[in-house]
Parts: sequence; structure tokens; C-alpha cells
Amino acid sequence: MIMGSGRFRAPKTLEVTLNDGGKRVLAADKVFLNVGTHAAIPNVPGLDAARPLTHVEALELDYLPPHLVVIGGGYVGLEMAQAYRRFGSDVTIIEPGHRLMGREDIDVSQEMQPILREEGIEVLLEAELLQVRGQSGERVGLVVRTAAGEQNIDGSDILIAAGRVPNTAGIGLEEAGVRLDSRGYVRVNGRLETSAPDVWAIGECAGSPQFTHISEDDFRIIRDNLAGKNRSTRDRLVAYCMFTDPLLAHVGLSEGEAERQGITIRVAKLPMNSVLGAQATEQRQGFMKALIGENDDRVLGFTMIGAEAAKSWPRCKQQCWQAFPIRRSLTPHSRIRRWLRG
Repeated sequence: MIMGSGRFRAPKTLEVTLNDGGKRVLAADKVFLNVGTHAAIPNVPGLDAARPLTHVEALELDYLPPHLVVIGGGYVGLEMAQAYRRFGSDVTIIEPGHRLMGREDIDVSQEMQPILREEGIEVLLEAELLQVRGQSGERVGLVVRTAAGEQNIDGSDILIAAGRVPNTAGIGLEEAGVRLDSRGYVRVNGRLETSAPDVWAIGECAGSPQFTHISEDDFRIIRDNLAGKNRSTRDRLVAYCMFTDPLLAHVGLSEGEAERQGITIRVAKLPMNSVLGAQATEQRQGFMKALIGENDDRVLGFTMIGAEAAKSWPRCKQQCWQAFPIRRSLTPHSRIRRWLRG
């Protein structure tokens, strides 16, 4: 473990500026890049100078922001927005897209938006941030263009949740023969091999889905391939949760993905209000949705918004991981089978 800043000077050769002074040159037969990403700061006048919070600083605050303005209506933005609203902050979400959670199906966004608004969170959609004045943590003023015209928003703190940028700039990857894609992520194949011999990339810097369990699976893929097995990231099934209340859990295909891939599906949807457990606990918000193959009972995708979403589908999730790489589908567990059969 060497603490310092590294930069490639030649293939598989790294020069490290040590934190306690001096430099050291390292060379190896195999190199693994795992440099991660950082929060993207949109190019808006005054925003960078305002020193906005990212998810890192937002989890380390020792005070409650009177009015938190969240830039971005994706997963991190919604989780933080709801948490701080429940702590007692006024919260405004500014989202440039026409709906929240743009990667999810439309019905998921339509279900979540009123839940947030009922909690007192102000949501501005199709809102373009034009200018920022002031200092986050003290007082900030934001100018936003919406369909109704320009609006001025006064707040105390700004949280940026507008995407990620790979930490690949300025570390000499061109000297190492490692190519990047157009967005700055390391270009890899299904075995996570880069363009340079005996150099691999792991996790977010390789463009892998940005979840902890995916980074761990990247490691397993590389480990198994080095041991002589044949594993790939292609057709890997990614199960994930958004930790709002109610939770959003998803695995497999979404309706949008199925449409883009030309896959014909049937959709089975059940409101949480029809689930006895939800009725008993009065946690009735949300729904369950399964995507079924056109000519068989294969479950190709499953989405749930509900209080126990992360807990009520572990068997389905486990079977996804096992079945999808082989058959490109989930094997539905018994509850889903009974549900689909009416």
C-alpha cells in the first residue's frame, strides 16, 4: 500500500509522487486500473465557484441545510432529497429532463414524483440552470429557465447529482497504451481487458454500471479469467435498488430496453394496494411489474416500488444472477408463477 499520486510514464510503469515526499517508480507484469469516478459539475456560470456539495460532502454535514437545492433528478439526487426533507430541510429538485429518473420506465417516474411532492419536495422539470450566485453552506441564488419562464430560487446549500466523470485524466494512460472512449472511460472488452497487454480496468472507470456489487463482480470476472475460466460482462444481469421510501428495486429488462432491442413482451402489473402485507402495514404506495416473454412464461424483467422491495424478491434476484447469463431470462419463482397464472 503506497500513498501518493501516480502517473504512467511507460507501459506498465508508474511514477508515484509520495504523500510524505519523494518519488518512486513501480513496474509490474500485470496492472489493474480501479480509479473510479467523481461527481460531474455542470458548466454553469457561478456553480463551481459556489463550491456545491456532492454525495460525499452531503453525507458528512454536521448541520441541517435550511433549504437544499438538488441539481439532478436521478437516483442519488432523489435519495438525498428525500432524506434531507425528512430531516427537516426545505428541498427543491432541478431536473433538466422532462421526468425524474430518466433511465427508468415512465410508469416508475410517474409513481415516484407525486410521492416526493406529497412530502413537500418541490420538483422543477425541464428546468435549465442558467446561473448561480453565492456560496453553498451560506446563501445561494439560482436562476432557472422553465416552460413558465425564468425563476429565481433562493437556498442555503446546493447538492450536485448530475452524473459522474471517470478519474482517467492526467494519469498518463496514453503513455501506458490504454485507450479511452469518447466519454473518457477506459475502453475494455467483455473480459475487462484494455487496449494495452496485461492491463485490465475494473468498476466505474471501465464504464461498468455504477453499483458496488458490479465492481465486485468485475473483480470475480478478472480473477476467474486469470485462473483459466471464461467469463464475460456481456449479458450480465444487474440487480439494483434506489433507497428512497418506498424503495425501487429492479432486475432484468425494462419496458424501454425491451422496445429498443425489439423484444416483444407481455406485462403483468399489480398495485401494492392489492398486496395483503401492504394493506396490513398501510404501506400501499407503489406497484410490482413483471415483463414476460411473448410465447412462454419466462420472466425477462421485474420492477417493484414498495416498502419491502429490497427484501421481498431475494429469491427472484438470486435466480436472475444464475439463469440470465445462460438463458437470457429469469426463472420465475413460485409466487410470480401463481401471480401470472391468475
